[in-house]
Amino acid sequence: MAALATAELCDTNASLLPTGELRVLQPIFKIYGQSRTFFGPIVTLKLFEDNVLVRELLETPGDGRVLVIDGGGSMRCALVGGNLGQLAQNMGWAGIIVNGCIRDVDEINACDIGVRALASHPLKSNKKGFGEKHVPVHIGGTLIHDGEWLYADSDGILVSKMELSV
Repeated sequence: MAALATAELCDTNASLLPTGELRVLQPIFKIYGQSRTFFGPIVTLKLFEDNVLVRELLETPGDGRVLVIDGGGSMRCALVGGNLGQLAQNMGWAGIIVNGCIRDVDEINACDIGVRALASHPLKSNKKGFGEKHVPVHIGGTLIHDGEWLYADSDGILVSKMELSV
């Protein structure tokens, strides 16, 4: 994705920034996984300390999409672990953004996907199945809608209303 670096996308599409068609997430995420750079259409989840819906979505074909999980910024448990990282890789997901924590960092770092999360935490989440799929979420200072596009690299994370090119 060298041709789609986030810095270059910001420069080339600067006119989209004031209108909100292109947004930059706050730099609050740590980088995990082997794919330091990834992009794709967004699938959203909104939940709190419960990852049943995360597994349900990751069990479906990813087709290069990015799962964006609004976990409410909870620092009390992990929403994604090594098994889910491996599942995401096997099912063709490009990446996962977690507004919350992950665990099994070494296992996730061995997966050929991109993962961004606030931190790591050893405690697993609840398993009650509470949450919402395909709803707008507010993460990293921006509102993100299902079906928008996400671009991530070592410089940061962008969200766009449409697929971008340079």
